[in-house]
Amino acid sequence: MSDTRSRTLTGKVPRERIVMLELPRLEASVLDGYRALVDLTGTVSDAMDALGIVGTVPAFVLQPMLAGKRAVGQALTVRNVEKKQQIFRAASEKVNLMGESEAHNLAEAGDIVVIEGLLGCSNLGGQSATIGHRQGEAAVIVDGSIRDPDASRELGFPVWCRGVTPITGKWRLETVEINGPVSVCGVQVRAGDLVCADDAGVCFVPREHAAAILDEARRIDAGDTLRKGEIERGVDVSTLMTRKYK
Repeated sequence: MSDTRSRTLTGKVPRERIVMLELPRLEASVLDGYRALVDLTGTVSDAMDALGIVGTVPAFVLQPMLAGKRAVGQALTVRNVEKKQQIFRAASEKVNLMGESEAHNLAEAGDIVVIEGLLGCSNLGGQSATIGHRQGEAAVIVDGSIRDPDASRELGFPVWCRGVTPITGKWRLETVEINGPVSVCGVQVRAGDLVCADDAGVCFVPREHAAAILDEARRIDAGDTLRKGEIERGVDVSTLMTRKYK
């Protein structure tokens, strides 16, 4: 792992608004365990239900821009708010306070940038997605709009968001914090939390519960795999309904 503490900051966000430079890291075996799950978000969502933890957002809210992709990684968070300055004035004076580039700058390979953003204007454009891909990020999750979706699609770089817009965010929003707590579709996400995403939606797993949820998810996954096998082998429905798989 590279030392982000020695990395030169971009200056797009004031240093005092960057809550942490280095994420608290999960064991690689935990991340690999989630990646090995057969039904990623469905199983993780069930495991979170069993442990009384709320953190799943369905795909009709956070839409995958690239079908068939899965992503598992730790959250590097960005919080955007609406800029108070008049749009025309900000555009004419070139006042751009978007700072998600600082998150890309701090990201380690496999991280997932999670943005609490705005609807109607872009919180992530094609060039920003290209940088994220180059940095080796697993994905970007945006509670808000993005633009230039073809750029990430051509790269095979997965993005989940609320929708697409042609309207730039440069003159309309301001990044006010990096790696602080964010609210994504009503779910609180902290820097270092685990993120799992696929075609069905996105699960945000609190870092301190990641190992326990993985244990429960593995149990559920094993039961589902056994049941699927028995269905394929032709076990009759009445028998299937009497057996407990998980």
